[in-house]
Amino acid sequence: MQTSKRLEGIGEYYFSQKLREIDELNRQGKQIINLGIGSPDLPPHPSVIKTLQDESAKPTVHAYQSYKGSPVLRKAIADWYQQWYQVSLNPDTEILPLIGSKEGIMHICMTYLNEGDLALVPNPGYPTYRSAVKLAGGECLDYELKAGNNWLPDFDAIEQQVADIKKQGRTVRLIWINYPQMPTGQLPDRPLFEKIVTFGKKHGILVCHDNPYSFILNEQPMSILSIEGAKETAIELNSLSKSQNMAGWRVGMLVGAKERIDEVLRFKSNMDSGMFLPAQLAAATALGLPKSWYDSVNEVYRQRRDLVFGLLGLLNCRFSTTQAGMFVWASIPEGYKDGFALSDEVLYNANVFITPGGIFGSAGNNYIRVSLCSSEEKLRESISRVQHSIQPVKLS
Repeated sequence: MQTSKRLEGIGEYYFSQKLREIDELNRQGKQIINLGIGSPDLPPHPSVIKTLQDESAKPTVHAYQSYKGSPVLRKAIADWYQQWYQVSLNPDTEILPLIGSKEGIMHICMTYLNEGDLALVPNPGYPTYRSAVKLAGGECLDYELKAGNNWLPDFDAIEQQVADIKKQGRTVRLIWINYPQMPTGQLPDRPLFEKIVTFGKKHGILVCHDNPYSFILNEQPMSILSIEGAKETAIELNSLSKSQNMAGWRVGMLVGAKERIDEVLRFKSNMDSGMFLPAQLAAATALGLPKSWYDSVNEVYRQRRDLVFGLLGLLNCRFSTTQAGMFVWASIPEGYKDGFALSDEVLYNANVFITPGGIFGSAGNNYIRVSLCSSEEKLRESISRVQHSIQPVKLS
């Protein structure tokens, strides 16, 4: 059976493939420590689990739900945005709950991209942006992020890219951005978001901001919608996966102007039949948690990050100590071909998996990324294994 043309050039997600290899190594008795994927290993707040339990026991909650989500959840999202981002949203018209924000990436691309349209995609950046653009029939136009520019967009270079595309009679429909940036951990500031909004308005390009990491090791969460006039050109994805430890619950959101929500809903309503109501009500409970919740989560990640810094030091990697998010991004020492080579050496010699930066784009080839989603015990064991198994290339 022949697959569709839309799958041409779309490979299996890297982590899906790598996890199978790790499973095989574990069957051989290797006991691999996985420091690759950012799936929180801590549970949600007990009140969130209790809400799910209590609501699931009710006989009236098991039917199909509204395509736009529960009013209770939409109100909780609006209150959350107001409290933490100082962004005012109409819960009836400007919020669309999602079955995880990852599906929103696909929904947006399918809603706005025609065959051959271009989308600006960060390099390095989350691989799903690229896959979703291609699956929707669009083409990716990389904009490179560089360490020398603090992993921020070079707007002069992007302006030239857009001008060149227009000369060809082609259209750039949207731009994907993601701050705090993954994989680099670079934080945003207001001038950055102001430049992006100005860029979007100037060219009639939809700015798609993916914002799942804003609470992790970051005291000042920001939304691009806090910029005046942003709703005219920008939409934002957010998620409970990271900040609320609810990755497997699959609860996210799209927020923006009513017109954009209605447009995406036209596609989404043909793809699913809503989320389980008790999960939505539990998510509403999670969004109402106080600052002490975020502080407690970040204290755990802060202690783990210190251990990861030690691990990376053993490998003679260079890194910034001011990164946000649940990963640490680090440049590899000279002597390794790329991050894949260092990752494989650590995997096969020390039985520890770290992510090669090249999976996030060519600009990440000389980097690795380590997840903070493992216990201190596992991180200490990883350090011990590397100490006894790896002879890293010395820095020049």
